Amino acid sequence: MLRSPMIVRTVPALRRALDSIRARKATTALVPTMGALHDGHVSLVRLAKRRATKVIVSIFVNPAQFAPTEDFSSYPRTWKADVARLAAENVDLIWNPDVKTMYPDGFATRILTEGPATAGLEDRFRPHFFGGVTTVVGKLFTQVRPDFAIFGEKDFQQLRVVTRMAGDLDLGVKVIGSKTVRERDGLAMSSRNVYLSPEERHAAPALYKAMKESAGRLRAGDDVEAAMAGGAEMIAQAGFVTDYFEARHAETLAPIKSAKDGPVRILVAAKIGRTRLIDNVAV
Repeated sequence: MLRSPMIVRTVPALRRALDSIRARKATTALVPTMGALHDGHVSLVRLAKRRATKVIVSIFVNPAQFAPTEDFSSYPRTWKADVARLAAENVDLIWNPDVKTMYPDGFATRILTEGPATAGLEDRFRPHFFGGVTTVVGKLFTQVRPDFAIFGEKDFQQLRVVTRMAGDLDLGVKVIGSKTVRERDGLAMSSRNVYLSPEERHAAPALYKAMKESAGRLRAGDDVEAAMAGGAEMIAQAGFVTDYFEARHAETLAPIKSAKDGPVRILVAAKIGRTRLIDNVAV
């Protein structure tokens, strides 16, 4: 029989629940989410269960990481379905604060990072984004104080930023990346995929195909510029408008001149219709 996760919505209630967990010497893993859960999120929860004895999932649509022109108000919210999914995975606790709890009146603190947060990828097109991400994740880490935190590799720059922040600020949490979960045709699972029209959904796997094509050419020794140009053309032909399609050092996110420059990651962000998709693959 499924047991429903404990649901807490205030910081005092969260601390009481966590004190009870820690009194039993349990290790904890946090999976931060914005809800609208899909199989990719479930894979994060399952990895969390392998790492810790108790799993906490946060559900909070963070307004600080949305620009005024972005989709905060229309971002999919599927609370009942989310709780059912988490119950099926035997999650121990759901942390579901509201905006006033996370950002009370007079809130005046931000966490701003450099390094991978200023790599010229997402930050070039969404300059507000990482300040919002690091502030909310910093709060989640200090509220929950987990031993582990699980993030998907689909948001690869975000994973690098959060990992650097946790280390730089000595937050005592080990950040773990989990492999991207894909649909059968290669499209990375994302809560925003629901925005795609049938025609756009049919075209969307071109992002993955283009990255795999360019990665193969890089592994074969092709020039970086030529290898990436071929993939960029595939993306454009599929109907996307590309923000970036780049090969970067997988750890620092610095530009590379050759695939021999270190572990390489190809990262892409592109828009089709009104939907902006991001993805990445290792070379």
